[in-house]
Amino acid sequence: MIQMIQKKLMLTRKGAADFMQAVLLTALTNISLMFPVGLLLAVIRTIIGALTSGTPVFTRTILIYTGCGALLLCSTYLLHAAQYKKTYLSTYNESENRRIRLAEQLRRLPLSFFGRKDLSDLTVAIMGDCSFIEQSFSHYLPQLFGSLISTVFTGICLFILDWRMAIASLWVIPLAFLVLFASKVLIDRFAVKNMRVKRAVTECLQEELETIREIQAYNRIQDITDKLRSTADEAERTAIRTELITGIPVTASQMILRIGIATTVLWGTKLYSSGDISLLVCLAFLIAASRLYDPLCTCLMHTAAVFNTNQHLHKLKEIADEPVQTGSTQCAPKTFDIEFADVSFSYDEKETVLQNVSFTAKQGTVTALVGPSGGGKSTAARLAARFWDADSGVITLGGIDISGIEPETLLMQYAIVFQDVTLFNGTIMENIRLGKLNASDEEVRAAARAAHCDQFVNALPDGYDTLIGENGSRLSGGERQRISIARAILKDAPIILLDEATASLDVENESAIQSALSHLLYNKTVLIIAHRLRTVINADQIIVLKDGRIIEQGAPAQLITQEGYFKQMAALQLQTDSWSLP
Repeated sequence: MIQMIQKKLMLTRKGAADFMQAVLLTALTNISLMFPVGLLLAVIRTIIGALTSGTPVFTRTILIYTGCGALLLCSTYLLHAAQYKKTYLSTYNESENRRIRLAEQLRRLPLSFFGRKDLSDLTVAIMGDCSFIEQSFSHYLPQLFGSLISTVFTGICLFILDWRMAIASLWVIPLAFLVLFASKVLIDRFAVKNMRVKRAVTECLQEELETIREIQAYNRIQDITDKLRSTADEAERTAIRTELITGIPVTASQMILRIGIATTVLWGTKLYSSGDISLLVCLAFLIAASRLYDPLCTCLMHTAAVFNTNQHLHKLKEIADEPVQTGSTQCAPKTFDIEFADVSFSYDEKETVLQNVSFTAKQGTVTALVGPSGGGKSTAARLAARFWDADSGVITLGGIDISGIEPETLLMQYAIVFQDVTLFNGTIMENIRLGKLNASDEEVRAAARAAHCDQFVNALPDGYDTLIGENGSRLSGGERQRISIARAILKDAPIILLDEATASLDVENESAIQSALSHLLYNKTVLIIAHRLRTVINADQIIVLKDGRIIEQGAPAQLITQEGYFKQMAALQLQTDSWSLP
């Protein structure tokens, strides 16, 4: 049972056990609220008996009833406290674990997954879907199942008391749920559409925030505003229709339940007037009916949310079921040569990005990947670090197939500087120390000096303790790039991947950092992606990629004498360097 609940509801074993206990405690809490009804009937029976016989009610009897009332009050309190702990506190702990498991799963997924998914989808999954499920497990599901169990128990007791009155009280319950479940398909359809249009609003907002500079620069504010308003209006209309489609069967079901009170009164009056039941039995059913329907009405109100829980769980299961990159946690190659052997790769089935690519990047040498945009340079570099897995062919590190090495273990051997720098909203010291978490402050400063960060860091009000904003928003592009290079210098890994690492720097700083990098690159395996001739002219080997294939390969001095793409690229750059305003 626990394993089934784990799989169905995406819970840990403890979470599944706590959920079952929450359902049981909710049922017991509902049942405990019926006990005062029995005590009240006992008191009424005693009073009626005393009035009929003319004998007084003994003090001992009053004390017994008072003690029973106090005992019921304490029991109800303890049950509510236990139910709160298992229903709410346990749910919040499980929700925390669910988010951590989801984050851990995302961390282990290949980048190909993120290429298929929009960032807004993942944001909604982590924030929105997890929050909805948390609320469902704390406010809806235990109450629904607990109410059903307590209703069954109460119904059995009512049948034992009098089967005719039990039917008069309970016949509305299956009918109410039948009406609601008959509408489930329609409710689910509108719920899915509602989730889709809400996500569209999130995507629109995110796009506007990410492109705000371009929007303002090209005076497209009105267009974006109109698009956002149109998307929000559609979301509003869909939400109203969804509430209407959900509200009609829920309201109808609640009305049907209330009919049960009327049938209980009418049938009870008939049976009492004909002498078939006593006044106490009639009163017992009237009071029980008033208490029986309240938790069910509340559950019916939230049944649509219970239906929607499955949709939100389905989205999280899609992420949880994605195959992760696994492998050995041991990586001790004899050399750090990177070899591509007939490697082919595509992001989807429609377009092949790399096709039968073969080359070797030797340790202690610099291999430059050049070619036109879209030729596959960045893809090859990312495949070398196992950000993706090749569709066919083999990539080895020191003769070891990297597809058999756990990605985090493999990346311990790499220092990477991307063209698009990612920084965290912390201090400069913290951002550089990301390259080596146990580095001392002096080691961090030494790496920063090597990357020529001192020039701008010392000018900041708090120096290395200056907060740089989200993704380094308070720094220029060149300053952000230098911090990224300082990370790589601090890490001092045996393999270096540089993807247009100096593209955001001016000529003076580029020359200085290239000088610093020359010390970093000594005896390392280096893959450089660059378009500038001055960046790759001193490489040991150049690989020219075009349309996913290697069209030229060799030393720069060799390629520049051949009639090919590299020579043409060099000539165009020399021509561009000599260009001036007329």
